[in-house]
Amino acid sequence: MSLPSRSDLPWYLAPLPGWLEDVALRLAWVIVAINLAGTAFGFWYYRVQFEATPMLAWPVVPDSPVATLFIGLSLAAYKLDFDADWLHALAFFGCIKLGLWTPFVQLVVNGQGDLWWAMYWFLVLSHLAMAVEAFVIHRYATFSVGAVAVAAAWYGFNDVVDYFVGAAGGPHHTVLRAEVVTGGITHAVPAHDLAAAAAVALTLLATFLALATRVKTLESRLAD
Repeated sequence: MSLPSRSDLPWYLAPLPGWLEDVALRLAWVIVAINLAGTAFGFWYYRVQFEATPMLAWPVVPDSPVATLFIGLSLAAYKLDFDADWLHALAFFGCIKLGLWTPFVQLVVNGQGDLWWAMYWFLVLSHLAMAVEAFVIHRYATFSVGAVAVAAAWYGFNDVVDYFVGAAGGPHHTVLRAEVVTGGITHAVPAHDLAAAAAVALTLLATFLALATRVKTLESRLAD
């Protein structure tokens, strides 16, 4: 299977060197396996929060595991030559958003606290790797307007029920250590607002990057 060509994109849309993109695409099945393993670990990591959340809201609780599932399925679809641009857009949004949101929250909002140092840095670095993965997707995705709309709707909906609307016993974002107080959990703390602002900003960033990638790719092809 030949590799898809690399469009002439600005650095902020394709920050990885071409050779690294090629390696990632050649090792796609390995990366799929790693992401599916990460998905399984992530669901285990959220087990306590699942127990405290109504089953109706479970799909919006494990944001990072769902994002690694999306990228794993996206790469598998690419290798199988399955047309699923909506899935590629979901993977791109998920990797950008959770790949950057989690390190921000861990480093700025949460801090290490009583979390084992190895787990703390694993969470930070593994999520940054997700953000890196996002910038391989442009090689095989078209980021059609419809596909971007699906991804923006899903992650916009997540933002709403995670931070702003108490649906099905929510909000349903990852519990922040600053929110855990005597007697339960409170969302009336600055940490909640910081995490919410970062989530919304990253949804907007992912939307811009996906649409800009489509526009610049089309411009590059017209110029050839």
